[in-house]
Amino acid sequence: MDDQQAQELLAFLGPESRPDLRAQAVHCVAGLTVTPEGRRLLTTRPDFVEALLALTADPSTDVAKEAFHALINLAAEPGTHIILAKGLPDLLDLLLDPGSPLADQACALLSNFSREESAARQLLTALQREKESGLVALVDALGGADPQAGLHYLGPLLSNLSQLPEARKVLLDPSRCVIQKLLPFTQFMASDVRRGGIVGTLRNCCFEYRESLKNLSAFLWPLFWTAAPSVLAGDSKNRHSKICISKQNIFQTLVTGKECGRQQGIPKARSKADFLPPHFFVCFLLQVLIAEEPPSGMENLLEVEIPTKVEEELQRLDQEEEEQLQKEGLAASKRPEPCPEGLRR
Repeated sequence: MDDQQAQELLAFLGPESRPDLRAQAVHCVAGLTVTPEGRRLLTTRPDFVEALLALTADPSTDVAKEAFHALINLAAEPGTHIILAKGLPDLLDLLLDPGSPLADQACALLSNFSREESAARQLLTALQREKESGLVALVDALGGADPQAGLHYLGPLLSNLSQLPEARKVLLDPSRCVIQKLLPFTQFMASDVRRGGIVGTLRNCCFEYRESLKNLSAFLWPLFWTAAPSVLAGDSKNRHSKICISKQNIFQTLVTGKECGRQQGIPKARSKADFLPPHFFVCFLLQVLIAEEPPSGMENLLEVEIPTKVEEELQRLDQEEEEQLQKEGLAASKRPEPCPEGLRR
């Protein structure tokens, strides 16, 4: 598409154009976003991104949804973040408006936008500025949303925000009781997207391994049993996302429940379970938990300094083992779908 064609198409996206022509133009632009080449083209044209952002407030709901569809695909491209950041206040208003027919689309857009740390920090700053309760407003919206109405991408959105230390501080604040509101959604079978996002949020909170982790461990320990093979039964199309969620549950409970788990003999019992191949790497952690108490200064493995040579050797061994698993046919012929991260392409 040359400059003249781009300008002609851009003119049809403006508010002065006829509604039917505007609808066809935004549909055309949305079609470009389904291919990597089309997304790269549009990221070099900020005027198109600005026009799409303006169309999210179009009087026609169909046009607005089509504009959202294009922006959802473009939001994962770093080149669009500067422009999309200008629309964060309006997008947050749509997301948190229970009566908005575009709340689900705004949610998916913000989920894709916040995948990178810098964009997540921009979103958290805007949220704290626009809403008095800040991050808690998203958690409350998650609990108040109609499961049939969507907003499932609030799960990945919270997971993206929880990569920030300041967000984890809010989530783990015992005076706010936020974690307790998230726990029921670890069993939300109606949507793997929502459930996977919440499990990812809790996993990220495990990296706050100082005083805050003591508050988290009491809540996360029951999740250990959701990592069992019986949880993975069901249709094959949902199996990969369940495996991904199950692995994250293993990580959380092993980090937070070390002492209690050893006393009850649970890690040893779980190590005998018939885990699927994707769990093998995660279950290496079980061998550490079954072992005797570590020496002073090595109680918390997240704080142990690993020499560079040892780290490189471990990475090499991991790579070799992964290649061996693939040769033996343990890896699927078709690559598993990734964990739900909010990307709609």
